[in-house]
Amino acid sequence: MSERPRVAARPAAPRLLQSAGFRFALLFVAIFSVAAGFLVAVLWWATAGALDRQTIAAIRTDATSLVERYREQGSTGLAEAIEERLALDAQNETIYLLVDGEGRRLAGNLRDWPTAIGEDGAWFRTRIQHDGAVAEARVHRRDLPGLRLLVGRDESERVQLRLLLTEGVAWSLGTVLLFAGVGAALIRRALQVRMRPAVATALGIAGGDLTHRVPISPQGDEFDRLGASMNDMLDRIAALMSGLRGVSDAIAHDLRTPIARARAKLEESLNTAAGEAELRAAMEEGIADLDNITRVFQALLRIAEAEAGARRAAFAPLDLPEVLRDAAEFYEAMAEAREQRLVTSLPEHLRLVGDRDLLLQAVANLLDNAIKFTPQGGVIRLAARETETLIEISVSDSGPGLSPRDRAHALERFFRADSSRQMPGSGLGLSLVRAVAQLHAGEALLLDANPGADPPGLRVVLRLPKP
Repeated sequence: MSERPRVAARPAAPRLLQSAGFRFALLFVAIFSVAAGFLVAVLWWATAGALDRQTIAAIRTDATSLVERYREQGSTGLAEAIEERLALDAQNETIYLLVDGEGRRLAGNLRDWPTAIGEDGAWFRTRIQHDGAVAEARVHRRDLPGLRLLVGRDESERVQLRLLLTEGVAWSLGTVLLFAGVGAALIRRALQVRMRPAVATALGIAGGDLTHRVPISPQGDEFDRLGASMNDMLDRIAALMSGLRGVSDAIAHDLRTPIARARAKLEESLNTAAGEAELRAAMEEGIADLDNITRVFQALLRIAEAEAGARRAAFAPLDLPEVLRDAAEFYEAMAEAREQRLVTSLPEHLRLVGDRDLLLQAVANLLDNAIKFTPQGGVIRLAARETETLIEISVSDSGPGLSPRDRAHALERFFRADSSRQMPGSGLGLSLVRAVAQLHAGEALLLDANPGADPPGLRVVLRLPKP
């Protein structure tokens, strides 16, 4: 048997680059380094740059003054001015050289004209022989009629200062990068610590345990808000999974009976029917039972679509009273047939953004339940009103109502109170109402229509946010 090929180990560098914490750390280092570089540039401009600017300004001023002296007193006055300045230079920093057209020195403290000096008005940095030693100098050349003038400053001390500044800047940048690296490592570590609970929760959920939740710290930062959002999502998933299990159990129990009954009727008719008429009647009863089962599945599908948000694409502006009047008009005849009164209290206009068909179906379910449980001569009320932040739709009846215990489960799929089991229905009407309310970011409430009365009746309220 051939040996299985080994998967090559991934290099450490790519794995490190895939870490979000490491990338955040690199971003921190980059920002910190740019800020430090900007600070060093400002420091350099304010020190070494200031010294250079000061030297250039002093040379320019000195050269301009000497040119003016030449214009006033000629070459003799210029030579005297140079000697005066050299005599007053206690620090021995000034550099002067005045030569004639043939290169003979007339005044100054340089022996020869430097070979690197070019045309008139130019600035140069050069090495010169100054006071018996080689020195770094910045010089400026000015040409006069028959004369050449060189004015400059000895920059040996400034060069040494610049070297010290450069060394200090290098050490400072090295220290900055060191601290940036340490800070980046701390940031990466902090991110890993803050993300570890969320990762552990995700791994627990992936392992099949839906009870895991992200712990929330008292800091209330972005990670806590992310954890709270994840917990809300997990609560929603757990509720949907619980509902799915409930639906599966309910289908297995509640639909098994009508399916078995329809099959038994058809089998009995097949074996015992005396003629075509009896067989036809049995088939019609079986079809009616299957139609009821189909309606249950259609209701379950509508509830699933509403809970999953699949119908949100059908949202559109609508006038809610118009929808409610259509439902009331359809069920008013049914109420009259049972000697009941359907009373409406609707505004002229009430704008809402939602799914018209689902809202109509939800109100129709409420009216159907109200008519079903209201005794002969009772009153059913359909109302809608607007508050500052909500739109309320309510359907009230004068029936027996629901006990607090039944009210807590009435919005669940296939739930039927003991007093209603003998009536036709599947226990999905209020479940659809709740799903429609949640699809529209609202809620469904079950209340007593007439608190304190006997019977109290039932009032179902849909509270939907205003657009």
